Amino acid sequence: MKKSLSLIAIGFAVSMTFAPLTHAADAPAKTAQQNKMTTCNKSAEGKKGDERKAFMKECLSAKDDTPTTQQGKMKVCAAEGKGKKGDEYKAFMKECLSKKA
Repeated sequence: MKKSLSLIAIGFAVSMTFAPLTHAADAPAKTAQQNKMTTCNKSAEGKKGDERKAFMKECLSAKDDTPTTQQGKMKVCAAEGKGKKGDEYKAFMKECLSKKA
């Protein structure tokens, strides 16, 4: 009887060890808001109470102006490259568009 209870306990412990590993692969990708919350939480380390609340409110309500599409990058780079002409403009646009967001 003790032997079977020990085997059951060991089996349970082993199954609980691997349970998180199987669900991690099935987890859906984080949403933009969840990513923003993670980033803001990391930035808020060390802050407490009202200071943390104010920081989190501002951080979470901040608009992310980073262009994510190629079209968005084109608009930003074209605005920054105003006044440049010819090869200088082409070189600027190539460098600007190849930057990681």
